[in-house]
Amino acid sequence: MLSLARIAAVSRKEILHLRRDRLTGGMIAGIPIIMTLLFGYAINQDVRHLPAGYVDLANTTASRALITDAHATQVIDIITDAASSSELEAMLRRGEISVGILIPPDFERRRIRNGQPVAQLLVDGSDPIILSTAKGLVQLPVEGRASRPPGQPSDTFSFRPYYNPERRSVVFIVPGLTGVILTLTMVLFTAIAIVREREHGNLELLITTPVLSIELMIGKILPYIVIGYIQVSLILLLGVYLFNVPINGSLIDFYVAVGFFVTSTLTLGLVISTLASSQFQAFQMTFISFLPQLLLSGYMFPFEGMPRAAQWLAEIFPLTHFLRIVRGILLRGAELAEMWAELWPLLVFFLVMMSLSVLRFRKRLD
Repeated sequence: MLSLARIAAVSRKEILHLRRDRLTGGMIAGIPIIMTLLFGYAINQDVRHLPAGYVDLANTTASRALITDAHATQVIDIITDAASSSELEAMLRRGEISVGILIPPDFERRRIRNGQPVAQLLVDGSDPIILSTAKGLVQLPVEGRASRPPGQPSDTFSFRPYYNPERRSVVFIVPGLTGVILTLTMVLFTAIAIVREREHGNLELLITTPVLSIELMIGKILPYIVIGYIQVSLILLLGVYLFNVPINGSLIDFYVAVGFFVTSTLTLGLVISTLASSQFQAFQMTFISFLPQLLLSGYMFPFEGMPRAAQWLAEIFPLTHFLRIVRGILLRGAELAEMWAELWPLLVFFLVMMSLSVLRFRKRLD
């Protein structure tokens, strides 16, 4: 017969267990707080302040006014200028800017005749949201331009999207999946690795061996580096042959960058494995570390739409930098050396996390 007393006893036991398991108890309040803050404060689809550069080959009062007016819209922030259109395109390729304004030498003639766009807008089309946002500048008014006769074009800028002229979302999504999937699987695999050995009693064998902590950590991550390369290759094959994702850069450069990312991500898993006391806790901590990376890295939501504090936090995560590398090499055709600004943070993250994992690891059973 159903007993309320027995049900109450089991419930009390579960409550006592939750009180002892501080990680699970913290997640009860932590996950709703984190999710609410991320979606309410950091996630913003209204993208503004896109980094932009310009080339003013006319260098007239009206052309300079056009640059100022474009900056004043707050859709873009003019952060640099270039000497030529090729230099402006190189900035786009390296990911230094998302929008480029090219004002031709015959700007004044175009402005007076009023029968054609007076300048060109170059946009990194690998991100459809950036593409859509930048398109709002096309009809920016030009100072001193005569009224337009009926039937003539009203656009100030001719619009030129780079790297994704067909504007397919899959071109943006699939390459980024290499980083998202590796972040989840690599951290989870290594987070569970040492915890599993502790639970199964395998660490007893290590106590009687001369294996150093650093040797154990490196030995643990090496097999998963190979697994990471296998996963990346599978994603690329599916992306190219099923979704026609273009590969515009060097695959050798890309795979070298994957090595930087995989090793840095694996060390995060090692740190988690030294903190967790069970495989379930390792899984919980992996999920907690994965959630902010997914939301703040720029994969799901535009990085430029986030407040400055959220962007600073996102710069800590390996996924943020790897997504820029992936899109830079695969979609924009950038060389590995041009992505050094995104590679060195991965190296620093690896050194910090590896040092922490070695310092925290103790070759003991408790």
